[in-house]
Amino acid sequence: MTKKIAILTSGGDCAGLNAAIRAAVHRAELLGWEIYGILNGTHGLLYDPPHVRRLHSRDFDSNVMRQGGTVLGTTNKGNPFEWPMPDGSKIDRSGDIIDGFKKLGLDGVIGIGGDGSFAILRELANRGGINMVGIPKTIDNDLGKTEVSVGFDTAVAVATEALDRLQPTAASHDRVMVLEVMGRDAGHIALNAGIAGGADVILIPEIPYSLEKIAEKIRSIKKNGRNFALVVVSEAVETIDSEKMIREFHGGEKRLGGIGHYVGEKIAAATGSETRVTVLGHVQRGSQPTHMDRLIASAFGVYAVDLINQGKFDRMVSWSNRGVIDVPIQDAIAAYQEVDLSSPLVHTARALGICLGD
Repeated sequence: MTKKIAILTSGGDCAGLNAAIRAAVHRAELLGWEIYGILNGTHGLLYDPPHVRRLHSRDFDSNVMRQGGTVLGTTNKGNPFEWPMPDGSKIDRSGDIIDGFKKLGLDGVIGIGGDGSFAILRELANRGGINMVGIPKTIDNDLGKTEVSVGFDTAVAVATEALDRLQPTAASHDRVMVLEVMGRDAGHIALNAGIAGGADVILIPEIPYSLEKIAEKIRSIKKNGRNFALVVVSEAVETIDSEKMIREFHGGEKRLGGIGHYVGEKIAAATGSETRVTVLGHVQRGSQPTHMDRLIASAFGVYAVDLINQGKFDRMVSWSNRGVIDVPIQDAIAAYQEVDLSSPLVHTARALGICLGD
């Protein structure tokens, strides 16, 4: 009988998702399978009938993989095990989602997500007896057991380009330019973009910083005859009082943000420099995916379908040693990947004279 599989995107969007979906669709059709896209992550399974669409290779030409975001839609709200109700209470709707999976009569499901999404999807799969494989995506690149996740390379490219654009303005106006980049708990984007973009100071959550060390670096630059400086700050960096900068938005949602302005004001006060702050925010999630994100996402999409074909489930595809392998999803979730302070990139930054705040 013809196999029926489905694919969904979960959590925050990023560049490269459509390339992964496209690859899975083409690979599934070559195997003679039907493949369906579940709309808006697991939320699409809460409807009767579930919100899905049949996917065909004819609809996934090369233009699709050039697009950012996800053509299937996604969500990073509404944990099905603690579903928020209008009165503020929470209920377990995992059974409704599992029923949605069952109604589709699937032989396998490909979930594209990060650690939070995988934890939820894996629990749903275990409870419902669902055959699932995972494709890692996160711009933060903090998911374990893979050297790189879909979306990271594009986010770094966007942040690097921002530094390229800030440098001439900084030099023209004798300014210190502070760039705040994403990185929920890890400083991979800041470290990579900071080195590639010629930053003078890179602050990441893994390394405690001293404002005086930063000020010394800025003063040293000016003493040596350069009239500007570039500073990159990961959004997860804490204040000198060890507090995360968190903003509350409409509806009570809380998100990281504001550390760039905090650091900028401290630099201005300590050095007398004219300081400007740029917060990239969701710009890093958008944009056309880089060639690397397209390649990795395509390889992941093909491999994920191949895992289903082999009957290997509860596995995540992974990039390792310039190739694709598969690892247990649980191991990937458990092995959180922050910046390794003994890594070549940290050594490179220090060897280039970049101040890491310590």
